[in-house]
Amino acid sequence: MQIHRRQFVVSALGATASLLAITRPALAAGYPDRLITFICPWPAGGTADVTMRALCQVAAKQLGQTIVVDNRTGASGMLGLKALATAKPDGYTIGQIPISVTRFAQLGTVQIDPLKDLSYIARTSGQTFGIAVRTDAPWKTLKDFVAAAKATPGKLTYGSAGIGGATHVGMEEFALAAGIQLNHIPYKGGAPALQDLLGGQIDALADSSSWTPHVKAGKLRLLATWGEKRSNDFPDVPTLRDQGFNVVVDAPNGIGAPKGLDPVVAQRLREAFKVAAASPEFAAACEKIDAPLMYLDAPDYEKYVAAAYKKETALIEKLKLKELIAKS
Repeated sequence: MQIHRRQFVVSALGATASLLAITRPALAAGYPDRLITFICPWPAGGTADVTMRALCQVAAKQLGQTIVVDNRTGASGMLGLKALATAKPDGYTIGQIPISVTRFAQLGTVQIDPLKDLSYIARTSGQTFGIAVRTDAPWKTLKDFVAAAKATPGKLTYGSAGIGGATHVGMEEFALAAGIQLNHIPYKGGAPALQDLLGGQIDALADSSSWTPHVKAGKLRLLATWGEKRSNDFPDVPTLRDQGFNVVVDAPNGIGAPKGLDPVVAQRLREAFKVAAASPEFAAACEKIDAPLMYLDAPDYEKYVAAAYKKETALIEKLKLKELIAKS
């Protein structure tokens, strides 16, 4: 009797496993059958939010379902990313992946392993970073700014969106390449740093394209941009590389999901966001903030993240970021 009972239990378990094996592909094949939540780790109305919403609108049409943007801000984008990484991997929670996770993960700011805890769908676009000063400042060029910094080490101040972020690390990388020492003033975002530059509380600003309207209005002067190529909006402004400093910072954004995504679901998302990334709607949103299009499909995007992780390992050591953050 015990033998028969055991055989029944084993047979029942086998039948359940077989049923699950049949059901899962069937469920994935019907994806999506309800709305999808897209976690944006930045404030509503900001540059990242605007571009991500344009991207999601097109992707939603491709998927035949609504994509609702959920802004979960804080910790330089890491709070929203943590929520994404710990969500159920069913394809109904996706979101933006800031490439800075490759740095923050190693600095201990966020308990996420970007090489193990996320599914990568597509890299989409970068950002245009630059160094801006007021037009009444004595530095007409980046060369002038560097000369002044060498003459008065640690005196010139610059603001950034926070310690350990792309603008802080990029500026420190530039300072190291230029052989200068600057006084970093961290803010809780680029907006208050911009206001303090306009108000004369700091000498320079390292930020993404928040300075654009003020440069165009003649209130600020752009000394350099940080991309591989010159900015479309400011083609006469040289990059850091143009001026002899081998520093490139573009911090490309990407789309991802929790680890463990069903391959059928992942493929549907890849197809939808590939179309969205090539759409005129997304291109127009990026053009408004001078953000370069930088599309990569999932396999190449994952390789890019792995390479970025290795680069950040070296950068953290070179700039002594752990010691710098501890002091701050």
